[in-house]
Order: sequence, then C-alpha cells, then structure tokens
Amino acid sequence: MADTKNVLTPEELEALSSGIEDGSIESDTGINSDIEAVKHDLASEDSSLGMNLSAVNLINERFVRFLKNGISDVLRTSVKVTAEGVAVMTYEEYISGLQAPIALNTVTLHPLTGRSLIVIDPSIIFTALDNFFGGPGKTMGDLVPTRAFTPTEISINKIMLDILSGSLHQAWAPVQHLKCDFTDLSNNPAAVKIVEKHESVVVSRFVTEFVSKSNGIIDIVYPYGALKSIRELLESRVQASSETTGSKLSWTADLMGATMDAEVEVKVTLGSVTCNYKDFEELKEGDVLFFKKPDHAIASAEGMPLFKGDLGTVDSHMAIQFVERIEP
Repeated sequence: MADTKNVLTPEELEALSSGIEDGSIESDTGINSDIEAVKHDLASEDSSLGMNLSAVNLINERFVRFLKNGISDVLRTSVKVTAEGVAVMTYEEYISGLQAPIALNTVTLHPLTGRSLIVIDPSIIFTALDNFFGGPGKTMGDLVPTRAFTPTEISINKIMLDILSGSLHQAWAPVQHLKCDFTDLSNNPAAVKIVEKHESVVVSRFVTEFVSKSNGIIDIVYPYGALKSIRELLESRVQASSETTGSKLSWTADLMGATMDAEVEVKVTLGSVTCNYKDFEELKEGDVLFFKKPDHAIASAEGMPLFKGDLGTVDSHMAIQFVERIEP
C-alpha cells in the first residue's frame, strides 16, 4: 500500500506555495524544453544502416577490368573505363538527374529481388556504332529529347548490354552468381520506374573514354533493398578481401626481406667483337683485336643490361658512372 505521509513539512509546503505565488519560484517550465526534434519518415529506408558498400566498390573494380576487355574485343579499339564510386540516393533524385534521350535498360539480376537499371549514355552508342562500321569513333552533337533510337542504334545497345551483362556476371562471381535478363529499353527517364520515387537506390557510375576522346557514362542502378537482402554476403566479401590483402602484403614484405641479402653479379662491358670460329681458334697470346669504342660502357646484372655508363677511376680504383638506365 502506498505511503501517504507528506514528504515536505507543513512549513516547507507553505514556503513553496508562497514562492510560486510571488514569482520567486518558476513554475510551468516544461520538460526537456530545450531539446530539438528531428523529423523521421517511418516509411523511408535508412541507407546508412545494415549494409557495407565497400563490397560494391570491390565488385566495381573487377567490373572495370572485364568491361575494358569486353569492349576492346568486340569493337577492336581500346577504351579507358573509370569507376566513380558508389552513391546512395532516392530514385527520384537519380531519375531527375538524367536527360533524354538516354538508353535505360530495365533488367532483372537473378537472384537479386526487384528490377535494376543499366543506363548507357547515347554518346557511347553513337561512338560504338561509328567504330563498329570502321569509322574513327565519332559521336553526335546535341540531341532532341524526343528523339527515338533507330533499329541500328538499338542493335548496338544490345551489343553493349551483352558486354555489360557478361562483365557484371564475372565481377559478381566471387560474391553471388548473377544472371542478367533484359526486360525493356526506354529513352525517356520519366517513363521508367523500378521502385517508388521515395525509395533508395544504389548507383555505380562508370566513365568511358574512347580513342577518339569521346566520353560517356554507364550507370548500374540497384534497388537498395535488393543489395540489403544479401548484406551478409557483401560483408563477408569485404572481410575476405581485407584478410587476403593483409596476407599478401605480409608475404611480399617477407619475400623482399629475404631477397635483400642475395648476391648479384654485376659486369661492365666496354665493347665486343664478332669473329668466326676459325679466327677464334687461331687466337694466341700477344694478338691484338680491334673494335670500335662505343659511346658508353654497359653495366649488366646477372646477364641483364641495366645501365649505360662512363668508365674512369676514383681513388685509384676503376669505376663506372651511370648516365642512363636501359629500359627492358
């Protein structure tokens, strides 16, 4: 049963009442009135929780290598591909940053849930088209937003999509075997919807540069929820990569330390003479061989030429001063 005895004495209660009446004691100050409230939408996803995007960066590094090789093999031209990193944003933010016409390929990446986007800059399609038919790889200027892709350009988009799909499959292989199925092609960002506008997406952007100096972007857009569902696989990939890198660095350091004490034979050659075997057999003590003095002597280590140099003496010792490194 609760104790009903007053905690304060009658005198203390009277003093408290008088203080409130004359204003010497503040009342109605509120509770935690100086705390600032932050709005939070329970329906939105928190992209800062539950997933390590470092694994996606590792996948992108592998993707760049496979993509460069794939484009070079098909188009017979070299291309530079650079990964710009991974960004998390709402789908509305991403779509609003695109300008029509652009090749938006809706795909399904089994077993990831939902649909993803493979977005190809039209300049890449035009450059690939020109290069594919023997041109220098020129692109087109400004395009009308309502311009549709021609059947030939759609075919080039399909070729590029096959290269991208194969590169994605190889890049993701250590984490998850992906199968890319094409769903639809659109040139209007406003007409494509893979998630709700307020939902988050993970965007991997790659910049390509062809020999003709034509630049373009390629975006791989994943629904955030699709990657979040395999976050344990992504985290294990980062951990495995970190352990492998650490072991490799340790092994490299040990190997470097072990080889530092190895002896290397260094020879200096001033010149050389070529003769036939008969003349060589007839050589005897006192014979003189004539040869043209080269500009520099050659210093070799274990038979491999490394430096050109000038011969001389230092403190009565024969010496060579290196003047030029010989590139292998």
